[in-house]
Amino acid sequence: MLDMTNCEHLIAQLEETIHNPRKMLEGDALLVGVDLGTAYIVIVVLDQDKKPVACEMEFAQVLKDGLVVDYVGAMQVVRKLKDKIEQKIGIKLTKAAIAVPPGTSERDSKTHMYVVEGAGLEVTHILDEPTAANSVLNIDNGVIVDIGGGTTGLSIIVNQHVVYVADEATGGTHLTLVVAGHYKIKFEEAERVKTDLSKQHEIFSMVTPVIEKIATIVNDHIRNHEVKAIYLVGGTSCLERIESVIENVTGIKTIKPKNPFLVTPLGIAMNC
Repeated sequence: MLDMTNCEHLIAQLEETIHNPRKMLEGDALLVGVDLGTAYIVIVVLDQDKKPVACEMEFAQVLKDGLVVDYVGAMQVVRKLKDKIEQKIGIKLTKAAIAVPPGTSERDSKTHMYVVEGAGLEVTHILDEPTAANSVLNIDNGVIVDIGGGTTGLSIIVNQHVVYVADEATGGTHLTLVVAGHYKIKFEEAERVKTDLSKQHEIFSMVTPVIEKIATIVNDHIRNHEVKAIYLVGGTSCLERIESVIENVTGIKTIKPKNPFLVTPLGIAMNC
């Protein structure tokens, strides 16, 4: 089984930069990753040695099921986060890598690119989200399941090579809708309740059917492959005990890092 020590250490370093970004000097080479998520937009900055420098994020409903639906709004959020990081670290961000859900069309991929370029960053690389995640996890064999806000993407890896990718329009948004319906509250308030650690135990039973549906989708995609381990990333994977539900449904050992939310944006930056 994969040793998660290096991955956990890197994520912990990145978490530290959210509150304590590192000052940089003019001329320092930076690796930047922009993650346009359905629920959150995240920018991660690394130095040339791939060590975390800064991280900013904002809740934004400018994408739906992994596709940009509010171009101007998305661009404004990216520019805002870029400006915040530049003020904190002392130098300009000029280039960035981005990622899209597996199977995203060339046209939709370009829309992601235009958003980031409109915010003042030259896009150097576009990759799919599970592949970005594996830059952090370094899996030789297994399946990476990226459960985001709008979609669940998966990538089956055999001998370090991606042999199969898929993406389904099911994710954290559907969990939030269940929470909103149960408490009869607005979507934004339900999102806050869902991510409140003190409420995780309370909402777990009500969202379990959605998690089981996600697990069944994963199972359908991997049934013709010999998969011995599932690795969870993405914001929705932060939900306490989600790995146990997926393991119960699939019958396959399911592992997640302590903060799966930051794995993909960190991996995007590594590919800048």
